[in-house]
Amino acid sequence: MSTIICTLLQIAFWGIIAWVILSYVVAYGRLPSGHPVRRIYDALEKVMQPLLRPIRALIPSVRMGSVALDLSPIILILGISILRGIVC
Repeated sequence: MSTIICTLLQIAFWGIIAWVILSYVVAYGRLPSGHPVRRIYDALEKVMQPLLRPIRALIPSVRMGSVALDLSPIILILGISILRGIVC
């Protein structure tokens, strides 16, 4: 049972990393909606938003001039890493 949980936590960890990287590619690459990279990003977005929404409600984005830095993916990665350390 713990190997299944560890595998799911590992998939979630790498899914967040992929989502963050693809968010930059989509934002600055101006990809059309039918592009395969955009479809992967949209699928990851649907999975990540329910996980990130409660964290965003507690911790707002950090304003740095005209740019806002969203810390919720970093906090989620940290939480997953701590949970993996305990469970795995």
